[in-house]
Formats: sequence, structure tokens, C-alpha cells
Amino acid sequence: MRLDIGVSLPTTGEDVPDVVEAARTAEQAGFDSVWVGDHLADGRPILESTVALAAAAAVTERVRLGFGVLQLALRHPAWAAKQIGSLQTLSRGRLVLGVGAGGDTPLEWAAAGVPVAERGARTDRALAALPELLAGKGEPQLLPEAGMPPVWIGGGSDAALRRAGRHGDGWLAAATPPEEIRGAAGRLGSYAREYGREVPQTGCLVIVAAGGRADDLAGFLTARLGLTPERAAATAVAGEPAELAGRLARYLDAGVRQLVLVPFGGDWRTQYDLLAEARRALVG
Repeated sequence: MRLDIGVSLPTTGEDVPDVVEAARTAEQAGFDSVWVGDHLADGRPILESTVALAAAAAVTERVRLGFGVLQLALRHPAWAAKQIGSLQTLSRGRLVLGVGAGGDTPLEWAAAGVPVAERGARTDRALAALPELLAGKGEPQLLPEAGMPPVWIGGGSDAALRRAGRHGDGWLAAATPPEEIRGAAGRLGSYAREYGREVPQTGCLVIVAAGGRADDLAGFLTARLGLTPERAAATAVAGEPAELAGRLARYLDAGVRQLVLVPFGGDWRTQYDLLAEARRALVG
């Protein structure tokens, strides 16, 4: 797999009306892919992920369109397959199906009528069912048929790595130091061989403060994501484009082939400009 450097779209907070403009801007800036998160309700304004990607598909021609990541267990497998297949058709095969089992936020799962303790098992069942559903071979028969998109399994737990080894074309870490990714990739390979599969590619969602301070970003990672101060400092990527490129190069050295850059702070337009400059410095 060639290196893919993507950027997340502003689907949360005050900038949600800008998703269409952001997708168009990202493609023009040279990014390889655009990504959206997926939540039913997490306390912030947030767009529904499949609708956001459909809007992005309508105004772009080249960039891949990624879920970072889709919580399959919140949806009935047939409905999920219908949404995924429709996006594959509308985008002419540009979809990247990032999948996660989801967190343990009780209200979100209660709103969907799904017991939180079942989210892992439901995710596995849905992943097993999707290929036939998309191919129009399941019950009910879903038409038009659509090709199965590449599957990237998100999460840092051992269960997520095993799921990636069994079902994934790739494993997508998030807010993880490069050194930890290198170690986890070894376990990922063991699981893939256990299932008689090729070792999935490795990717990472990286929260980036372009033009910002590493201390500010590390504080956010500790307060919002619960990272220890030491792990937050090792994960924080901040500064001007040349500095960003140097920090991101550590992920490439760890074997990462899919980078998803998640802007932190400031106007998304300014962030995209700086991140695009960092991308050019990174890939030459």
C-alpha cells in the first residue's frame, strides 16, 4: 500500500455546516482521503457520518472517503450494509470502512437500544455478514450490489487487534505513540497468521495542532481522552509545518501507511493549509 495522508472533516462543533467546503478544499490541497467520526450522541453537535460522507462524495472526485470509525454495533447489519453499499455506489468505489466496537458511553448505547456489553460480539457478527449482504446474496437481498470496501479496524485493545487480524485489511490506531504502534503491529501479525490471513496494514489517527503548542495539545489529550501526561507528551504533534513533518515521520518509521490528521484548535481552513504544507514536506 502506498502512503495515504488524509484529514478529518469538521463534522462536530460549530463548523458542521462547512463539511462540503472542507471536503472540496481537502481534495484541492492534495490530501489522499477525508474522514469522519461516528456517534449517535456524545454531548457535542455532530453530523451523522454516512450523510456527511455522502455530501463529501458529491463534491469530490479523487479522495478516498473514510469512516474513522463506524460503530457498526449501533446499527442493524442490513441497514449498515445498505448505507455502506449506497456510499460505495455514489462514490464509485472510494469508500474506506473504518470500524470500531465503540466506547462504553451508556447513554449512546441506550438510545440505540443496544446493550453496551454486546457491542464487541455484534461488531464481529456484522463484519462477518457484510460481504454477502453487499454482494446481494443475503436475506434480504440488497440491491444494487456493491463491492466490499477495504476494512480498517480501529481500537487499541487486544480484542481490537484480534478483530483486525481476523477481518481487517488494516488496523487503525488512535492517539497512540509511534513506539506503541510498532509493538502492537507484532501482535497484529500473530493474530492474522492465526486466521491464515495476510498481515493488515497499519494506520493511525493523529491529533495535530498545526501552528499550535505541544503543551496545549498534550493537556487536551489528558483531559479529554484520559491519556497519562507522559503518553500525551509522546503523542502530541504540534508546531509549524516542518516540525509537524518531522514528528509525523516517526509514524512512518513505525510502519504506518495510513495517516489520518485530526486538526486541533483554530480555524479548519488555516489548519488544512498548514497540514497540506506538512504533507508536502513529508512526501517530497
